[in-house]
Amino acid sequence: MAWSVLGKAQLGGLLLSLLGWVCSCVTTALPQWKTLSLDLNEMETWIMGLWEVCVNQEEVATVCQPFESFLSLPQELQVSRILMVVSHGLGLLGLLLSGFGSECCQFHKIRWVFKRRLCILGGTLEASASATTLFPVSWVAYTTIQDFWDDSIPEIVPRWEFGDALYLGWAAGIFLALGGLLLICSTCLGKDVPLPQVAGPTAHHIVLQQRSLMAPSI
Repeated sequence: MAWSVLGKAQLGGLLLSLLGWVCSCVTTALPQWKTLSLDLNEMETWIMGLWEVCVNQEEVATVCQPFESFLSLPQELQVSRILMVVSHGLGLLGLLLSGFGSECCQFHKIRWVFKRRLCILGGTLEASASATTLFPVSWVAYTTIQDFWDDSIPEIVPRWEFGDALYLGWAAGIFLALGGLLLICSTCLGKDVPLPQVAGPTAHHIVLQQRSLMAPSI
């Protein structure tokens, strides 16, 4: 089946959204949101994520300890947990709706206008998932910068720095935003496809039927 330019643009939006959703899920699971290196022991590195804190000792092992209580977490990590989970739900729902509304899925019983609405709604959900991914990642990065340059903390105290998960989270948010915008724009700028009309009896056929009924039988 040959796809139109609209169908190819929708497919590109779906692939970008899927890539962003997968990166967002990986970001949530990774513990490398913050990293801390000790000057006294360069062989040991601390990493902190949304669910656990780990100590990475070179040539030994990596020991992880889950957080005991949600309320014991800093405020930015509490909000980040909630928003990242919400982002996964919005992204998955947006992928399903956009998939059913795009030209990739052909259902003869679904009207074209309804398919357009599904695709626009799915793209809007992907854009919302982008916002709920970029906000917690940027908030954690902001608090990390604030603590790093806090003059009230003695210089000998180790400072937390950016982890690899933050960069992956920013990439996930960008992919989700691009995918959602591409889905919305391609659907809004696409031309309306008229629904096929079922041919009914014409006036000429009706007149012929009436004459045949009124004609005397032989």
